[in-house]
Amino acid sequence: MHDRTPRERLLRSRPRGDPVTLRERLRAFDTGDAGVSVARRLRRVLPGDPAFGDPLSTAGRDGAGTVARVADRVLDEQPRVSKELGLGALQVWQALAEKAGRGRGDRELTLVFTDLAGFSSWSLKAGDDLTLQLLREVAQALEPPLLAHRGRVVKRLGDGVMATFLDAQAAFDALVEARSRLADVDVEGFRPRLRAALHTGRPKAIGDDYLGVDVNVAARLVERAGPDEVLVSDVALAGLDPERVVARRKKSFVFSSPKGVPSDMVVYAVTPA
Repeated sequence: MHDRTPRERLLRSRPRGDPVTLRERLRAFDTGDAGVSVARRLRRVLPGDPAFGDPLSTAGRDGAGTVARVADRVLDEQPRVSKELGLGALQVWQALAEKAGRGRGDRELTLVFTDLAGFSSWSLKAGDDLTLQLLREVAQALEPPLLAHRGRVVKRLGDGVMATFLDAQAAFDALVEARSRLADVDVEGFRPRLRAALHTGRPKAIGDDYLGVDVNVAARLVERAGPDEVLVSDVALAGLDPERVVARRKKSFVFSSPKGVPSDMVVYAVTPA
């Protein structure tokens, strides 16, 4: 006969119906592997993100994310049935909020990526102080136009940003204004030149960030943009006013890694008309 754990001996030694015994049994079930496994399988069939509760999904400012962060601080790290069920309820809450229009999961957005041509090689020679000065001046030139055209800066990526807009024309207008403001920036003889990319799609919202093929496409485009060049996908071009832009097809454009990128996508370099 195998040795029982102290908890098992305690449970077997107390009479049925004893309140302490019932509490111990519930606690044992709450932390048991079988119950946790069932609760996690249940979450996989519920609406919403079954991984809701990890740092990525709780980074947002929505109500579900806030409650999940508070719950994570209150509960310990041990897997529990009650914790999984609570996160499952928040998972459904977030999914219903998105369906009702308060989330961003199914909304069409224009994604913007920017960076600075030649920044990496210059910063290695310039040193930390001048690099920080440049980044601050670039941010002061770049970000106000993005916000003024109803864009949202999702994250800063070293010498660039990722932003989202409700329509492509607003995104392009913001970039034109930002590039004009950037022309006044000069740090020890280095004049930053903006590279940018636009792509319109339906990225997957997770916390305050976005993931998915559409994000990858936009990020890949900016890698191929030249100094002072704005590259746009054919989907984004459809959202631009043809009387306000001049589009030139990049016939030689070839993705370095086509995985996850539509093979029939056409890319254009766009300038103001």
